[in-house]
Amino acid sequence: MSRETVAAFRRLHEKGCFVMPNPWDLGSARVLAQLGFPALATTSAGFAWSIGRADNRVRLEDALAHYRAIAAAVELPVNADFEGAFAVDPSAVAANVALAASTGVAGLSVEDSTRDRDEPLHPFSLSVERVRAAREAIDCGGTRVLLTGRSEGFIVGRPDLEETIRRLAAYAEAGADCLFAPGIKSPEDVKAVVTAVAPKPVNVVVSGDFTTVKDLAALGVRRISVGGALARVAWTGFLEAAGEIAEQGTFTALGRAVPGAAINAKFAGA
Repeated sequence: MSRETVAAFRRLHEKGCFVMPNPWDLGSARVLAQLGFPALATTSAGFAWSIGRADNRVRLEDALAHYRAIAAAVELPVNADFEGAFAVDPSAVAANVALAASTGVAGLSVEDSTRDRDEPLHPFSLSVERVRAAREAIDCGGTRVLLTGRSEGFIVGRPDLEETIRRLAAYAEAGADCLFAPGIKSPEDVKAVVTAVAPKPVNVVVSGDFTTVKDLAALGVRRISVGGALARVAWTGFLEAAGEIAEQGTFTALGRAVPGAAINAKFAGA
């Protein structure tokens, strides 16, 4: 990471709307960079699946190594999906955020989910303190890495727009540079979030065919990511082809695959 890369990432958030797709390994990162996207983001789910684990079951040291590898593989800003910072206590959040900010990424996110079905979100005050701790860790390190505050209510069984906005507004006050509520889809909800935290930028994740870049830009969304969706697309083809071989003994799906030469051409300079 260079100061220029971080500065470029910050400029992307100042105006307009940009798409920041999510590679899950070095190959997918390099191909997405070739397609002309201005920035990339890691995906916790996609990376976990690539090493044979379920989402949210990756160790901190593995995640940090992944961020280093992706950031080094492309000449683009990379945002790290840092999940819940691999800690609960704000002091531990700060320590881990400092580690993540030193991997070469230009941004990172901290979310408020607990992985507990009964209490899926950290208490409000603790959640705010966690974001504040992340902010202080970044500031102390001097990297200027962009901090995204995430509220997960819509994807953990608490789709309460008022509470989500309350949390995002508080995260903005605590120092988050960008706000993100995965799972919001309706234009009304998206617009409400954008308005509530303005002028700070908002990220919307698109994991299915429910909107367009043009429509989200018109709502004031500054940043669009796709989470694990591209990884799921790749796994869909793999599972269909492997399932056909295992269950039917036929190979028709293989005939629809992109030729190896075409894929090799994507890495000709590597």
